[in-house]
Amino acid sequence: MSRIGNKIIEIPPGVKVEQKGLSIKVSGPLGNLEMDSNPRIKVKIDEAEKKISVENDRPQNRQNRQLHGTMRALISNMVTGVSKGFEKKMEIFGTGYNVKDQGGKLVFQVGYCHPVERVIPNGVTVKIDVAATRGNDVPAKFTLSSIDKSILGQFAADIRKIRPPEPYKGKGIRYADEQIRRKVGKAFASGGA
Repeated sequence: MSRIGNKIIEIPPGVKVEQKGLSIKVSGPLGNLEMDSNPRIKVKIDEAEKKISVENDRPQNRQNRQLHGTMRALISNMVTGVSKGFEKKMEIFGTGYNVKDQGGKLVFQVGYCHPVERVIPNGVTVKIDVAATRGNDVPAKFTLSSIDKSILGQFAADIRKIRPPEPYKGKGIRYADEQIRRKVGKAFASGGA
């Protein structure tokens, strides 16, 4: 039995959930999201009590067990996305590194001989708090926000992959809450023989 799959999803005020066949549509104050549910898993929407339950008829089947928790998490993310939204805060460490928003693209200068561009996907908004790093202590900061958690997470991972943080000085692109395991550099012997 999936503990996550058995949890009831509460529908917050202002959010409307509709089901037509396998299609589930969630609309709220921030926008609309739609998804097709798997035919192996049953989704029941109780409008009176403002609750959604996800049921697995055959828990002995391995694929059904895997899909049970996944479907519940995806529907829960849709409900949270249209009511509150999701955001990822990111930082860039390194002298001279910066980020710019140029007409639907993010342009990064992160130590390569050329700028690196990433097209901002539909539904993702970018807010640049600090555009350029100042020394090694003050990072460039920007925030990505969206109602779709999967698109947001994938875009943030693609950005981090441009220049992952290195373990010696910590230079690179990272999530704001990420801890980097640091290594000690080479120690030079002092004094003569």
